[in-house]
Amino acid sequence: MRQHEKMIIYNLFPLLAGKFSGWEPHLARAADMGFTWVFVNPIQKTGSSGSLYSIADYFDINPLFVDPSAGGTALDQVRGMIRNAEGLGLKVMIDLVINHCSVDSRLTRDHPEWFVREPGGRISHPFAFEDGKKVVWKDLAKFDHRNSRDKEGMFLFFMKVVRFLADLGFRGFRCDAAYQLPRALWERIISETKREYPDIRFFAETLGSSPDETVKTARAGFDYIFNSSKWWDFHSNWLMMQYALTREICPSVSFPESHDTRRLFEEYGNNLNGVKQKYLFAAIFSAGVMMPMGFEFGFRRKLHVVSTRPEDQEETGIDLRDFIRKVNGVKAANKIFQEEAPSEVMHYENPHVLLLWKASATADQEALLILNKDTYNKQHFHADNLHRYLQAGTPFTDLSPEYAMDYVPEPFSYDLRPGQGILLVTNKGNAAWDES
Repeated sequence: MRQHEKMIIYNLFPLLAGKFSGWEPHLARAADMGFTWVFVNPIQKTGSSGSLYSIADYFDINPLFVDPSAGGTALDQVRGMIRNAEGLGLKVMIDLVINHCSVDSRLTRDHPEWFVREPGGRISHPFAFEDGKKVVWKDLAKFDHRNSRDKEGMFLFFMKVVRFLADLGFRGFRCDAAYQLPRALWERIISETKREYPDIRFFAETLGSSPDETVKTARAGFDYIFNSSKWWDFHSNWLMMQYALTREICPSVSFPESHDTRRLFEEYGNNLNGVKQKYLFAAIFSAGVMMPMGFEFGFRRKLHVVSTRPEDQEETGIDLRDFIRKVNGVKAANKIFQEEAPSEVMHYENPHVLLLWKASATADQEALLILNKDTYNKQHFHADNLHRYLQAGTPFTDLSPEYAMDYVPEPFSYDLRPGQGILLVTNKGNAAWDES
């Protein structure tokens, strides 16, 4: 049986954080908010485009993050950063980018047989479709993991990259564009890595993949995948269908926004109710949750893999740290929110109210989320008997991060504030709070 993990992830975006010597306040803030992991985007030396995901040298560090006045080598500074994080109770993961490298990397000259070629012989660039338009990343060269004449040499090279990062102290890998690579490749990388480093976790980035591709990727041995709950409208069926497809294969991680998306405060027009709603839902929907740096302060400027700098940190007057700390505390203290629990959207006559039922597969817990989908207006909820939505007949504990009730009356009648979520948990055998 899979062991429960407190997978509460803070994405410390390197270009926004700046030099390693200045990362400690960000790490301390993440730990104070109850995060247990820190994810950092690539920190290796880039090609001429400067994109974090256009890696030119997998074994050298981007000079933007190295502080010459801090002493020690670049690798010493990385190790020091990880030691600081671990001293705060945080594990650190990093992107593993093996779908492509920088088009001006020495690898394209030293190992031309490792790359996909166009009919005329030119190195192929990765691409994606965004809003129906083909976007080609001309600064990237696509590795040929399927048809290269030297697949074994390429595999050994990337195992060397994995060992390099693991020996620096990284305990997890977010595998960029994982669904675009062969399942057999991931199976081998994951199994061989875990023989040497049993505690390392692998996370599959599957955004943009079809449900079938996501299932195939999840079956490769990943510890977690990322789900698409960020785009759910709280009405349509697709999210629960996708959740059911992968739930028993591999747990997933939700996020309210990411470095690839618009900032939620900008997208929602500064609607604080909507931002809180999205974080609460992301945190309790699936086994893991990830939040990017700046979300806690309502940053509006989108993170950019080339141009973002520390000067882009914003003075907003917004501080969500206490709310996030409470939500993360609920997730960390209850096993039902650390697993892919059987879940169902329950029918309720008011279409502006979401009822989400969850039942732990491993602990004696059930949960009911009563969520106001409307982030601008109050919505009324009434139930003569709340227990008709649950299997257990035991009393409720209100674990809501805001406006929690000491006693949940029945009949239950409540005017939900805009975007408000009420989180009720029943526990048949143990206390609702699990401090293990």
